[in-house]
Amino acid sequence: MAVERIDPETAHDRVYSGKALLVCAYDSEEKFRENHLEGGISLFELEARKSRIPKDRETIFYCA
Repeated sequence: MAVERIDPETAHDRVYSGKALLVCAYDSEEKFRENHLEGGISLFELEARKSRIPKDRETIFYCA
């Protein structure tokens, strides 16, 4: 599967329209706090919520 790179405006639109989930790609809570974007969740939260996230929902990963 190819990974699509998108610009920040597209990511924002997809997240705030409910079409996508924004996930910080760092595996450290400290780095997540340092690089948190509004609307984003940590990898740890993604793991905790994975059974409740629809399989067809787009996931956008970011790192700074």
